Amino acid sequence: MKNSLKITFFIAIILLFSLSSLTTAQQQEPPPVKAAQVKGNIYEVKGGRGANTAFFIGEKEVLVIDAKMTEESAKQMIAEIKKLTSNPLKYVILTHSDGDHVNGLVGFPRDAIIVAHHQTAKDMDAAFKDPNLRSYLPDFTFSKKLNLHFGDKTVRLFHFGPAHTSGDVVVYFPDEKVAFLGDLLFLGRDPLVHRHKNGNSFGLVKTLKTILKLDADTFIHGHGDIASPSDVEGVIKSLEEKQTKIKALIKEGKSLEEIKKIFNVEDRPPRPGRSRRPGLVETIYLELTEKK
Repeated sequence: MKNSLKITFFIAIILLFSLSSLTTAQQQEPPPVKAAQVKGNIYEVKGGRGANTAFFIGEKEVLVIDAKMTEESAKQMIAEIKKLTSNPLKYVILTHSDGDHVNGLVGFPRDAIIVAHHQTAKDMDAAFKDPNLRSYLPDFTFSKKLNLHFGDKTVRLFHFGPAHTSGDVVVYFPDEKVAFLGDLLFLGRDPLVHRHKNGNSFGLVKTLKTILKLDADTFIHGHGDIASPSDVEGVIKSLEEKQTKIKALIKEGKSLEEIKKIFNVEDRPPRPGRSRRPGLVETIYLELTEKK
């Protein structure tokens, strides 16, 4: 009887562990890749692994913005495009070099023309060690602005200076008043500023203010729902308030640790294989105190 109870107990434990593992795996599984129309022939793509992406269907070809994080998710995105058009995929525009925006390039046709800011190309050249990834380094780079023409449509690419990284690109569709911002915009959380890629919080404010001068009313970005000009204004206001407060605290002689406590900042341990990266409060502090 005792042995029977022990066996039943162990079976229950094994089933519980199996169900727990299955639940964890299901939780980690990303949502399916889906395309949704934004305006005209502009579509946003969510789901899969990696940041939100987008694509534009031109008269004869397709332009994609950002590439997801994995080959599988990139191919799922391309499958979504093929549901809507038989036009070939001609351009892939990269908004910056973060892996969740560029590592899926291996799932794209090799004849696609990859366009990026010249600094993004340098960052990718330094990061891409795998030969397969290296075959997807940008084919064409630019510094300040670039126009791409699709029949009577023009798509405008801008770089407004260091912000999230030092190679951020804004993709602007003037006819539809839509702009894709990559990781220049985060809603409901602190913006990410990559100091290791020469990003700058004050540059981010400047870039967001410049974006508001575009005749756009719809902003697609990498990690959230579609935004409005008022959303962008809210991010600018929050950033400037933090910068002003941190500047005043530094003037009072407060240390970095004291300022972090005032902002209730708790440092998280770095991810395995990554060096520690400062959060927004520390980034602003370092920008204000570092020697010019």
